[in-house]
Amino acid sequence: MSTDADRQVRPRRSFIFTPGLNPAMYPKALASGADIVCVELEDGIAPKDKDAARANALALFTEPQADDGVERVVRINCLREAFGLADVTAVLHTDTPPPALMLPKVKTPEEIVWLDDLLSERGHDTRLHVIIETNAGLEAVQEIARASSRIDALFFGGVDMAAELRCTNAWEPLLYARSRIVHAAASAGLDVLDVPWLDLDDPEGMKVEAARSRDLGFSGKGSVHPKQIGILNNVFTPDDAAITHARRIIEAFREADTGLVVVDGRLIEKPVLREMHRILSIADRLKR
Repeated sequence: MSTDADRQVRPRRSFIFTPGLNPAMYPKALASGADIVCVELEDGIAPKDKDAARANALALFTEPQADDGVERVVRINCLREAFGLADVTAVLHTDTPPPALMLPKVKTPEEIVWLDDLLSERGHDTRLHVIIETNAGLEAVQEIARASSRIDALFFGGVDMAAELRCTNAWEPLLYARSRIVHAAASAGLDVLDVPWLDLDDPEGMKVEAARSRDLGFSGKGSVHPKQIGILNNVFTPDDAAITHARRIIEAFREADTGLVVVDGRLIEKPVLREMHRILSIADRLKR
């Protein structure tokens, strides 16, 4: 059984999908600079190709993965659908499961508990990333975020959420949904990533929205093309002053061994430590 201590603080500034049907694209995605590479079995795969994509995706993990700092994830199909059940069955049958699964269209915490129990019974240490993209999921997001200590991050599925809420897929109409998901992630000590920017011809628009997402509390944002990753990584990378400040805070808590310290004349409480460690995990990835 996973515990909260198993949650690894790591950079999650950007992610990109790679199709399970075409494993030749997997190494390219790993070399793209994204912090997370997600092998796709869901929306990007036609029903007739689901079985082949599943077999190809799981075959990628039969060999040890390189220690390159890239987080590997497989996005399976919805747990309430036959394709999702087939995905879970295949993961349970393999002795070399993916390091993490991304779960789409989650509506209830019971879905997470069910999968956690199955993985625990099998002895798999697989982590979970949860997409909140339904009205029901948004309603239950606080409970979903706390449903399993396997969960490392929440993801905002803005396109499906806009359809469910009957609103325009734009920043202002979706601000409440984004804020609610950020709130739940912060309450559970999780990272939270924003929906990809779909317009490849508007990198400036993506940069502006990514900065808004960062300022709202998101850890990172998705991409639909490798050319977007550099911009996203830059937006979600703390500057040198922030890195230095994080090191000072961590050192102050280490020396004080209390839940409260004073740094630069400001009282700082211990819950801020996770964010400081996340900043340093980015600095370590950049060797700064």
